[in-house]
Amino acid sequence: MHNLDPEQAIVEQLVGLPVADVERDLILATLRETGGNRTHAAGLLGIAIRTLRNKINSYTAEGYDVPEALQTSGQ
Repeated sequence: MHNLDPEQAIVEQLVGLPVADVERDLILATLRETGGNRTHAAGLLGIAIRTLRNKINSYTAEGYDVPEALQTSGQ
């Protein structure tokens, strides 16, 4: 058995999973990491904000818990 670096080990855990599931989990995790900031999440993911919004709408319709943007005290 080969010794994998941590990044390779993570990728190996994804083998066999549907790409749509991996994509959804990555998007939702990125939204959690950014406090629900869609613009920041889209930038980190390298996708257009419109694409992210469309995916979020789809996930919400499917019943997934999508992180809401944190409100700042100035709003």
